[in-house]
Amino acid sequence: MLQQNSWPVLEYDDSTTAKLNPAHMIGAGFDTDKMVITFFPEVIEKLLYEGNIQQHSIIHGENPFTVYRFSAKPDVLLTLGQMGCPACGGNLDLFNAMGIKKVMFCGGGGVLNKGIEVGQVLVVDGAIRDEGFSYQYIPASRVIYTNPSVIEKIISYLDKRKISYLRGLVWTTDAIFRETPDRIELRKKEGAQIVEMEQAGCIAVAQYRKFAYGALIYGGDDLSGNDWDERQWQSQKGVRYDLVLLCSELVRLI
Repeated sequence: MLQQNSWPVLEYDDSTTAKLNPAHMIGAGFDTDKMVITFFPEVIEKLLYEGNIQQHSIIHGENPFTVYRFSAKPDVLLTLGQMGCPACGGNLDLFNAMGIKKVMFCGGGGVLNKGIEVGQVLVVDGAIRDEGFSYQYIPASRVIYTNPSVIEKIISYLDKRKISYLRGLVWTTDAIFRETPDRIELRKKEGAQIVEMEQAGCIAVAQYRKFAYGALIYGGDDLSGNDWDERQWQSQKGVRYDLVLLCSELVRLI
């Protein structure tokens, strides 16, 4: 039932059926239930060159994209994420309808805490919901949290292998060019460590569809000071490559 509100984004509808559902758009399902979503196209290119992944399938549509399979882990798929909750979260809903039940996400984001070094990995505990997509899946709340059991499995693996990481919230926003000083200060006070554009939506889809989802975001550009500092964050090739391989292990455990 639709709960009416003065603001349309807060009009949550708990109906389980929409006019257009993911099932209407899928062909054959996947032959595995595990997937890594990354935002690092150069890593996919390198893995292809090395023979560490191979093409699995192409998802057709207005903006077709490719799904790959890890050669040494044929039960794990890999695809390139699309920017923003509607694109990335919408595809995630589609993947779930095709049989995906375990997902690890790896990407980068702008740091709100100057102490976070370029390349430092954040285990995403949850997201401040400063976007619209997640409100269509989960009733309104200021923060949405990653499943605690998934978090525990991730940090247990990282601790055993002595992999350095931080834990905390991200701030998910739709508007990359509206990260204003006052808004940044408020999000910092609320506990956000990194700003990015997908996590609130992806966590919401995982909660609504009831599947396992975890995310690792590395510290990129710096928004904590008076001026924006790019910090050459997209040149962290080793970090980005290692993150994809790490997530290919974690997705089998969550």
